[in-house]
Amino acid sequence: MPAAARAGNRSRPNAVLVLILAGYLMIVLDIAIAITALPQIHTSLGFSDTGLSWVQNAYMLTFGGLLLLGARSGDILGRRRMFVLGIGIFTAASLAVGLAPSAVVLVGARALQGVGAAILAPSTLALLMANFPEGRERTRAVAYYGAVAGVGASLGLVLGGILTTWISWRVAFFVNVPIGIAMMLAAPYYLTETEQRPGRFDLAGAITSTLGMTALVYGIVNSATAGWGDPTTIMALAASVLLLAFFIFNEWRADQPIMPLRLFASRERTGAYAARILFLGAMLGFWFFITQFLQVVDGFSPIEAGLAFFPMTVANFVVAVYVPQMTRRFGNGRLLAGGLAITLVGMFWLSRLSADSAYGTGIALPMILIGIGQGASLAPLTASGIAGVTKEDAGAASGLVNVAHQLGGSLGLGILVTVFAAAGSAALAGPQLLAVRVAASLSGGTMMLGIAFVIVMLLIVWPGTVPGNQNVPEKMNYPEVQK
Repeated sequence: MPAAARAGNRSRPNAVLVLILAGYLMIVLDIAIAITALPQIHTSLGFSDTGLSWVQNAYMLTFGGLLLLGARSGDILGRRRMFVLGIGIFTAASLAVGLAPSAVVLVGARALQGVGAAILAPSTLALLMANFPEGRERTRAVAYYGAVAGVGASLGLVLGGILTTWISWRVAFFVNVPIGIAMMLAAPYYLTETEQRPGRFDLAGAITSTLGMTALVYGIVNSATAGWGDPTTIMALAASVLLLAFFIFNEWRADQPIMPLRLFASRERTGAYAARILFLGAMLGFWFFITQFLQVVDGFSPIEAGLAFFPMTVANFVVAVYVPQMTRRFGNGRLLAGGLAITLVGMFWLSRLSADSAYGTGIALPMILIGIGQGASLAPLTASGIAGVTKEDAGAASGLVNVAHQLGGSLGLGILVTVFAAAGSAALAGPQLLAVRVAASLSGGTMMLGIAFVIVMLLIVWPGTVPGNQNVPEKMNYPEVQK
């Protein structure tokens, strides 16, 4: 990269931040847009009720399963190079999703999107840490990164609703194409390439982790229709146990593992990964089921369903903007616990809904609480997930944050789809049955958030109250990445 361009990076930090956040926003928006379009995809391509979850799961499993390999690739080949490659694959796959003639092709294209996202996502966080020095600048940048995760999801629901209503659900995926091309052209001019370090690709770890999680989610989802005693369900779950056990063994003995087990030596990081898995499991279930409730039970159009999330979006955005100030005042751990508690209250309230619930009091008000809690939780979860890591582990740590995000959503959705299918009775049908099943699924999400809250209190908040171990830093303990 020319010296003049490298100097320009330092004088235009806002342009660098916008480009990095735009890459992450593409991923987050796409997940939300797909959720809004689910009812239309369901009918136009002939998905079954439980099979519909694979529109999300195919994407999130390849995304989460290959994230750590994507992070390692960035360390070895350069994170800017991987940033551009990830955008290229993601953009091409988005075009394939929009053109998909059948359910099988769409699921395959969504899986390819996940491959591109797995390369892109860890590069965004690693590039952010490389371009912004530790302290206030990085605290601000990471806060915006966390805000993108929450606000972007809500905005994606609105955008997906608008495009699905006015044009087609296919166009919602086509919009990634010009944006992706523009970002691929801009990246070499604004992003400095990180230092390449020699190393090996842990293909065995990547393959076994991806197949293991896929088998686990498939077994859970299959149990919803075939039962836990079904031979296919049993075989899938047994295969997942064996594959994931081999993955852990491989990471323990590998010279250069994609997931260094030493990352779990920190109670704070371990708690953040576990809480993020549960938090995203609950939140993806919330988006997946409430979107269908609004369109099927309440009769909203896709655009109306997307706009129904607007109060949550506003609350999320306002809180996320003030996360840096609240972190300095309350500390990262206490802010995280408070955000989770508010989300928990909102989810419990929302789980009381029925076919007769009014939008204002039964849906909008609890969604505002969920938005406030999400805005206060995601950035602290990110901060705790990368706290105290060395520069050698920065790529793996940032990848693991995103692994917890994506696999947590996929695993949580698989569990909640099973809860959904088991709820109700033979006396119910149509919108009444759907309402009962959605309420049961949201109750399951409430339980996930409750467990996440307990984990955060035990592993992050209470250890942080020990003198000399206060989690209220002026310079949050993010890893420094060598440029």
